[in-house]
Amino acid sequence: MEIKAKEIFELLPHRYPFLLIDKILELDKEGEYIKVLKNVTINEPFFQGHFPGNPIMPGVLILEAMAQAAAAGLKFIFPEYKNSLFVFAGADKVRFRHPVYPGDTLILEAKGFKKKGRIIKTYAVAKVGEKVVAEAELIAGLREED
Repeated sequence: MEIKAKEIFELLPHRYPFLLIDKILELDKEGEYIKVLKNVTINEPFFQGHFPGNPIMPGVLILEAMAQAAAAGLKFIFPEYKNSLFVFAGADKVRFRHPVYPGDTLILEAKGFKKKGRIIKTYAVAKVGEKVVAEAELIAGLREED
């Protein structure tokens, strides 16, 4: 199963230049698992300043891409939240293991979604090939209406 941009737009409120996932590769509702692809290109606006002559994807954006992958997954795993807005509420045990460069294909995986009240936690990992480049426990909160 592949889910491309148009359907991702229906799941997430993010848009260019902040939508950081390109395609959902795998989704296992019962196993509470999602696998997402992000193509990292030199055209990304952040590479202009991070760092000139030595472009490296900022760790905070890798973390955000992991959170977006997890947000897409939770919309499938908890269908009652399909039209709800979740916001990034925190991250624990964050580790950046290797840099990500233009031309890399980032594979983002989230699994083990746990719900408690308005909070959902999951474990996420980012890989380039088989190399883990980042991992974290992510926390999302259901946003209340203002």
